[in-house]
Amino acid sequence: MPQAGERPTEVGVLVSDQERLLSLRANKKKPRLPYLTDRGRLNHGPTPPGASIPCERESELTQEEVREVIQLIADSRRNRTTVVMPERLRTRSWKSVDEVMLNLEIALGWKPAGWKVGAASMAVRIAENLPNPSPGRLFERSIFQSPATISPEFFINYRVCESEFAFQLCKDFEVRTAPYAEEEVRDGIDSLIPALEIGDSVFEDWYALPGYLGAMYDNAGGAAFVMGKPIKDWQGIDLPNSNIDIYVNGSYIKSGTGIEAMGDPVTSLTWMINYAVAHGRAVKSGEIISTGTCTGHTFVAPGDLVSLDFGALGLVEAKFS
Repeated sequence: MPQAGERPTEVGVLVSDQERLLSLRANKKKPRLPYLTDRGRLNHGPTPPGASIPCERESELTQEEVREVIQLIADSRRNRTTVVMPERLRTRSWKSVDEVMLNLEIALGWKPAGWKVGAASMAVRIAENLPNPSPGRLFERSIFQSPATISPEFFINYRVCESEFAFQLCKDFEVRTAPYAEEEVRDGIDSLIPALEIGDSVFEDWYALPGYLGAMYDNAGGAAFVMGKPIKDWQGIDLPNSNIDIYVNGSYIKSGTGIEAMGDPVTSLTWMINYAVAHGRAVKSGEIISTGTCTGHTFVAPGDLVSLDFGALGLVEAKFS
């Protein structure tokens, strides 16, 4: 069995994280594998980034329609089936997104472990034609430790990989009227966690979904989450300028920095806590909050190995079986 800090290679030889990182970095200036682009595989559907067509409706869903959308998504998630959102239920109402997303976890019956920020990056909001970030839930059932092997049961249509900075909390943030200040939030952080978030949706054609906020209703696209080693002594790290490189099957894809997460991952964390509190949800000690992608979207497929090089903060890897 691998020991702490070791991982098997494709041929079963155990190597340390540092050896693995050196091997990846040696590939950084090499040409990409021919089937890969700066978005990974081009398996996101026919609509290109930024080309979604807004639906006509902007009015809120009725309570009956909210229940219908929740049931549609929950059934599709549990049964791992693709569905089509009926035209009559398509609306760009952010209030309706909140109602669906916040009640979807109840319909799913999955135990939450924290929160995630979708579309924290302006580049992602441009690609998805979205005016603002969107929240989602992390669930205990789909959180993994790196190096992870993730089976198909957690996905339906996509495996959208995002390099993120997450935090585990050490204090409760109770519901109150006044928003929490960033310094209050900093004081409630137990550890920084380099992480890989993987997105998916029950709806097809990823970049068409923003036209009716499809992925936002569907837990902001959150499907699985892989954690690197937690870092307790993180306060001196320049997170906005901390670099992350993402590789697929050892081939370099692109880089990003923490500034993509609303300018600073702690700012994004504060936004997420205040969103939850404003919607009547206390955020508890021990919960994990991921602050949004720093490298945009990288689409992969079963059989692919995704590697995130967080520099001095370590390596996060996931193999998709």
